[in-house]
Amino acid sequence: MSVKKIAAFTPYFTEDEAGQVRAAFQAAGHLEGDASVSDFIVRATMREVKRLQRKHNQGRAWEPVPAGSLRRGQRTRDEIRQRDTKDN
Repeated sequence: MSVKKIAAFTPYFTEDEAGQVRAAFQAAGHLEGDASVSDFIVRATMREVKRLQRKHNQGRAWEPVPAGSLRRGQRTRDEIRQRDTKDN
């Protein structure tokens, strides 16, 4: 069995979002089979990736995007404001 190389990502959460992620993991992570908060975040993210593949790519996986080719860093204050306006 070969071990897959782990690629590192750093998601940025607001304090409130981070608190909810930690709370959800603490309350239910062990019931869902997550050994760590990283497992929890990966599982949730991949569930969303599958949903987007079904919705926008006929259920097929996209071609991988090389590391370093995406925008890095946190959202700008204006982007956070726009996102928060949409969520309410």
